[in-house]
Amino acid sequence: MEMKLKMLASEKVENSKRLTIRPGIKVWLARAITTAIIWSIFAQMIALRELLGPILLMGMPYCFSSPVVFQIGEKSLVPTKVVLPPKRIYKNNGYLMVSCNGGLNQMRTAICDMVAIAKQLNVTLIVPELDKTSFWADPSDFQDIFDVNHFITSLRDEVRILKQLPSRVKTRVEQGLSFSMSPISWSNITYYENQILPLLLKHKVVHLNRTDARLANNGLHTDIQKLRCHVNFNALRFTSQIEELGRRIVRILRERGPFIVLHLRYEMDMLAFSGCAHGCDIKEEEELTRMRYSYPMWKEKVINSELKRKEGLCPITPEEIALTLTALGIDHNVQIYIAAGEIYGGEKRMASLLREFPNLVRKETLLQPSDLMNFQNHSSQMAALDYLVSLESDIFIPTYDGNMAKVVEGHRRFLGFKKTILLDRRLLVNLIDQYTNGLLSWDEFSIAIKEAHVYRMGSPKRRIAIPERPKEEDYFYSNPHECLQLIDESHETLESTLS
Repeated sequence: MEMKLKMLASEKVENSKRLTIRPGIKVWLARAITTAIIWSIFAQMIALRELLGPILLMGMPYCFSSPVVFQIGEKSLVPTKVVLPPKRIYKNNGYLMVSCNGGLNQMRTAICDMVAIAKQLNVTLIVPELDKTSFWADPSDFQDIFDVNHFITSLRDEVRILKQLPSRVKTRVEQGLSFSMSPISWSNITYYENQILPLLLKHKVVHLNRTDARLANNGLHTDIQKLRCHVNFNALRFTSQIEELGRRIVRILRERGPFIVLHLRYEMDMLAFSGCAHGCDIKEEEELTRMRYSYPMWKEKVINSELKRKEGLCPITPEEIALTLTALGIDHNVQIYIAAGEIYGGEKRMASLLREFPNLVRKETLLQPSDLMNFQNHSSQMAALDYLVSLESDIFIPTYDGNMAKVVEGHRRFLGFKKTILLDRRLLVNLIDQYTNGLLSWDEFSIAIKEAHVYRMGSPKRRIAIPERPKEEDYFYSNPHECLQLIDESHETLESTLS
């Protein structure tokens, strides 16, 4: 019996040795088992794709060859696939570098012009350099304000755009083999074909160092005008950070009710530049004059402020706009968003406007300081926020026809002729003076103001062209009628359809 037990024990030890697996084999076996389990699960998922795919695998669009479809009621929503336009293939005539000058909207329109010129000349455009030396001294680069990748890809079927010069071409520039110049203002496209293109063919790289208002308002082919619109309204998208914060401001305003954007261009730089000092005291007038003389590029130095005001060439003051809004019948409790920098004279100059319209707000009062921290000392980025809010407002009212006022006006026309009250400043200051001097009653004043602005609400109209006087004609970017569906055209289309 004892002998049998020993034999059984010996057999168990031998069997145990046979079943013992070395550590390396253990790892291999674990991996094999895990792989088999994963493939088994995956096979089951494939088998159930038609039944469960849309529900369980919404976050895995690359798991299946067929698109995931979401069923809502009777409609199916298929995720849209981003399809880039085909690249335009052409013989490259050279490289165009541009340095924009001025504020945000002055540079914005210049970029649109330069894209159109680059296409017409069959050249490669280098992403424009933004002005860092103007009054605002904003250090922002193009990609800090605009979505540079969207800009390049959305225009790839129109013009080739690069973020920087190719290394071999950059070497030519460093060796001084490029050509730099300022093009002539308000030039037709033939100027660029006859004057700039030969320079590009000769030097391969041309640098245009001033680009504001360098392309005519009128007399251009419709394709060129529509390309300018495409750049302005589609390709020039602000960065996601700016877009997101702009949407947040609009959301806050909308939650509180309707709102008006007042582009109150009563900042120190504008008053010094224009020489408009109505309502300022002696010390303020002297300060504005000193500032005007300190900027050599501001050519006009000796200015008669009152005469210029009577001609309608000055920004409306906060006191004047308070009277105007009341005369127009604007609700005193409506939100008024001030799209502007620091108002010259501060609270003292804003007192009458605040008294009449207590719901004055700014981005600084709607947001926390931390929200704007990254935008401080970047005036163009701050202006971009005001631009976005201005587009979304129920009414937009500029007090001066500067670059932002004009570009926002045109963009709001593009968005469906959204109401924009375009103040007749020359008539306005005359009526205000008559009222304040007791020559008009309030009712007479209010009726005159309303009648004067019935047809100045941003409604459809054709751009006025004044040959040989481009500065006096309607600005293309305030009324790009070639890109808009005008009322008379829509009526003509409807009539032709019915007949």
